[in-house]
Amino acid sequence: MDLVLKLREIRRLRGLSQKDVARMSGVGEKTISSFETGERIDSLKLSQLKNLLAVYGLTEADFFGGTIEKQIAPWEVDEDELATSRVVDELRTLPQPVQKNLLEKFHLMIETAADVPALKEKRPDYLRHSAEWQMLTSRN
Repeated sequence: MDLVLKLREIRRLRGLSQKDVARMSGVGEKTISSFETGERIDSLKLSQLKNLLAVYGLTEADFFGGTIEKQIAPWEVDEDELATSRVVDELRTLPQPVQKNLLEKFHLMIETAADVPALKEKRPDYLRHSAEWQMLTSRN
């Protein structure tokens, strides 16, 4: 989904005017307007985006993930893509060691399902040398 559309529609969903967002974010009202019309979207700074997202109560992961798109335009999001996005979003909320463990298991499941030997060569280095990975797979 288009960045310009996302910024405009999130603000509208939150029931805020550009003036409200400007006051709460510290980003100028005219600047917000120019982002939402696409005039100056290429000059959007990360700090400005973070300020806007804070006003909207969103993280970067929320904004760039599929969940916000489902709110804005539910008819445009593929259900499989949305389900994948939800899994990734939920995975990111878990502690780092748990994330790593689940990722290793996902890689193993994908490799097993695909049953393609070439996938072993594409494994990230941390998986190739992981003792836990070696215990998970019987094909080593």
